[in-house]
Amino acid sequence: MSTTIEKPPPTGRRSATGASSGALRRSGDMARRAPLLPALIFLIIVTQLPFLGTLVISFMEWNGFYPDRIGFAGFDNFVSVLGNPDTRAAIVTTIVLTASVVLVSLVLGLLIALLLDRTFRGRGIVRTMMITPFLVVPVAAALVWKHALYNPQYGLFNGLLRTVFGPQAVQVEWISAFPLSSLVAALVWQWTPFMMLIILAGLQSKPLDVIEAAQIDGCSSWQVFRHMTLPHLRQYLELGGLLGSIYVVQNFDAVFTITSGGLGTANLPYTIYQIFYNAQDYGRASAAGVIVVIGTIIIATFALRTVSSLFREEGAR
Repeated sequence: MSTTIEKPPPTGRRSATGASSGALRRSGDMARRAPLLPALIFLIIVTQLPFLGTLVISFMEWNGFYPDRIGFAGFDNFVSVLGNPDTRAAIVTTIVLTASVVLVSLVLGLLIALLLDRTFRGRGIVRTMMITPFLVVPVAAALVWKHALYNPQYGLFNGLLRTVFGPQAVQVEWISAFPLSSLVAALVWQWTPFMMLIILAGLQSKPLDVIEAAQIDGCSSWQVFRHMTLPHLRQYLELGGLLGSIYVVQNFDAVFTITSGGLGTANLPYTIYQIFYNAQDYGRASAAGVIVVIGTIIIATFALRTVSSLFREEGAR
């Protein structure tokens, strides 16, 4: 019996085939990525080039009132920004405002999401109504809170006080008496629907079979929520908190519209506005903007890690 041994193809032919397949693969990758290039170029022009210009200006001595004194300043602008008591107070205000809004919005969003996760008649309409505050233009929402709710003469809050306690009720100057709390309330009203949507998505992805098994074993509703639902929602809560922090830390509309930065409510974005437009100090304003961007990038890094870990867990199911 004879055995036939097939000879391998020539090395040159194999390498040519591999090279052609590699070229085809690269051309296919380029064909898939080519439609994204205009969007990428537009994104670079709109976001990265202005930031690069801001970074360059932050190292320059450039004041609009003294146009003849433009020059290189090194890190003097950053030292001036961080050494200014008003800027340090604005940093503290930004942290307090962001933490208060995010924490309160998370708690309210969790409670509302737990209610909307139940089945009842008209649930779709209620969900749509709960999302509405997040869809309102921020400046319009701030104007509503300033004039329709906080106004001491015709505002809703003082109108409720007069209704309950009579015409002799004290007319509260809400913005003057509670400036930071007034901002927090307006922002919480706007950002609670955002937190509710994220948490509601987490509730709808929880393992129902495990929860049903726990209920059959005699676990109470509180035990199921504490030991099963809440751990499942941990990453959704982290994601909502991090994304909310990214947006709230840059809030300018509410501060400018409701309090105009007065009474200790000036945060970093409003301070940048004052430095740039009032003091015409482009170098210091750019340095303060770079500091805000660095802080936002740090928060965004944690947000991206949370999102990636959440996707990995969802894909592993």
